[in-house]
Amino acid sequence: MATANLGFEEKLWQMADRLRGSMDSGEYKNVVLGLLFLKYVSDAFEELYSQLKEDEWADEEDRDEYAAENIFFVPQEARWSFIKDNAKKPEIGQYIDKAMIAIEKENPSLTGVLPKNYARPELDKTRLGETIDLFSFKVGDKESRSKDILGRVYEYFLTKFAASEGKGGGEFYTPNSVVNLIVEMLQPYKGRIYDPACGSGGMFVQSEKFVEEHQGKLGDIAVYGQESNPTTWKLCKMNLAIRGIDGNLGAQNADTFHNDLHKGLKADFIMANPPFNIKSWGGDRLKDDMRWQYGTPPESNANYAWIQHMVSKLAPAGTAGFVLANGSMSSNANNEGEIRKNLIEADLVECIVTLPGQLFYSTQIPVCIWFMSRDKSKTGKRDRKNEILFIDARKLGFMADRTHKEFSDLDIQQITHAFHTWRGTAEGEYEDVLGFCKAATLDEVRKNDYILTPGRYVGLEEVEEDAEPFEEKMTRLTTELAEQFEKSKELEDQIRQALGGIGYGI
Repeated sequence: MATANLGFEEKLWQMADRLRGSMDSGEYKNVVLGLLFLKYVSDAFEELYSQLKEDEWADEEDRDEYAAENIFFVPQEARWSFIKDNAKKPEIGQYIDKAMIAIEKENPSLTGVLPKNYARPELDKTRLGETIDLFSFKVGDKESRSKDILGRVYEYFLTKFAASEGKGGGEFYTPNSVVNLIVEMLQPYKGRIYDPACGSGGMFVQSEKFVEEHQGKLGDIAVYGQESNPTTWKLCKMNLAIRGIDGNLGAQNADTFHNDLHKGLKADFIMANPPFNIKSWGGDRLKDDMRWQYGTPPESNANYAWIQHMVSKLAPAGTAGFVLANGSMSSNANNEGEIRKNLIEADLVECIVTLPGQLFYSTQIPVCIWFMSRDKSKTGKRDRKNEILFIDARKLGFMADRTHKEFSDLDIQQITHAFHTWRGTAEGEYEDVLGFCKAATLDEVRKNDYILTPGRYVGLEEVEEDAEPFEEKMTRLTTELAEQFEKSKELEDQIRQALGGIGYGI
């Protein structure tokens, strides 16, 4: 699980910021992220390289050794040790360009994806060398991969780039614990996995990890994704390539609403964290779109466009889990309430989970997770038609640092256990828990005007009854307070006496 505070991001940003000079921030963003990628693949490679070198029966330069461990083979001229040794040379830009070309040759799926313009004159080579020296931390070894340090540094940089460009944080890296929760809820063992706003590929990476941990076969899952931001699309291509995931992200970055690259796809699992509350998404040009079966989404907010796009991609037994802003559960503005009503009446909504605040690194918008299924009778062993499970997880999680919260493994187990016992896909009987979870009938939802906020259904948590009579409690508390006042007076006298003894009487 990722830690909320890595410790080196600000220092790295300050050095990277020096690279900018006369360059547009969009250009130097690619410069820094390219170095980050190069460091990642080298870390993973060099970790296994060292192990193979100690094995007298292994050949550390045999590509098959790395393929067997799903590790990206890095040619000699692209290894970080070589780059670092040449960081102070004026031709360092040429060395990096050659490294990127060598890596693309090793992996054809990355052709045209990696940045190869480090030799250009406007890029200060002295500062480039200093930035390379600063990459003293690991991002690609086993420990760093488990903490998703690559994604975390990338998110930190995205936030900084957005601020320097005068933009809001329109792209949100999905925290590892949130991705983990969605994956554990949906359990994508086998089938087609789709993410219409795939970002840097976190959902796919976590799905791969889930399959591996449950002794499944990676060949049993097929990955499909789409991303509109060109830099993020390239990072996702890199992310999948270095982990050996064969994914179809389309031939280029593209807007999911206006250029659907997977038109015929019917997915078994959809996992997504689409951008929240997008205003200018071009809805005016899609008023008669075939995807809007449950109502035309408003031009002022894309939330219900995302929902209906994902519903349109579900296979007959397909299920989806996606993050949205909390407003999606209750908004009645601009036809959203009517669309939500139609989705509920079609029995597509399976479960709603509200999340605690402070989970995301670049936004404090309160969020929830929607789980939807094309046919609830096919997702579990119990018939849950015309029923929705509500889970209020706002009180779960722990503060990983002063500003960020994360789910513990026990938190995730508590949420997933309620969901899977309700579905009948886990041992044990499902039970409503006051203040936490409630299985509500469609009639109950109708009575609540189709509002899906879990707090309306789960009720208030039971408070442990206090058996101590009020009079006795007040007597006890005032006696304890009087004792504390007396002790405070004694300490005050001692301090005055001590200060007086050294000539500072008060």
